[in-house]
Amino acid sequence: QAQLVESGGGLVQAGGSLRLACTDSGRTFSGYAMGWFRQAPGKEREFVAGVSWSGDSTLTADSVKGRFTISRDNAKTTVYLQMNNLKPEDTALYYCAVRPFNTVVAVAARYSYWGQGTQVTVSS
Repeated sequence: QAQLVESGGGLVQAGGSLRLACTDSGRTFSGYAMGWFRQAPGKEREFVAGVSWSGDSTLTADSVKGRFTISRDNAKTTVYLQMNNLKPEDTALYYCAVRPFNTVVAVAARYSYWGQGTQVTVSS
């Protein structure tokens, strides 16, 4: 079973950058798409970005397009989210998730395994 551990969150000023990482310690990564979601207080969990197993197919939410980039290193069973030009509205708890198929979708219910999340706070 996938055991996902996120890292890289923190406090950053608007305009700054962070890189989140999610490692699958259970090593059930193989062949599956991965995604990043976020949830701000009082709001629903929303899709941020997703990537296929090979990395050649990605999907990015319009709200972060051009600022966030998802990538993965299958040898390290790790998926990354590079976040540039951060804005206060990006403040949220960020989760990674595994979808047990090799297609990227933006629906949280289609992902089966979730990490505990890493907090990102952007100050203005």
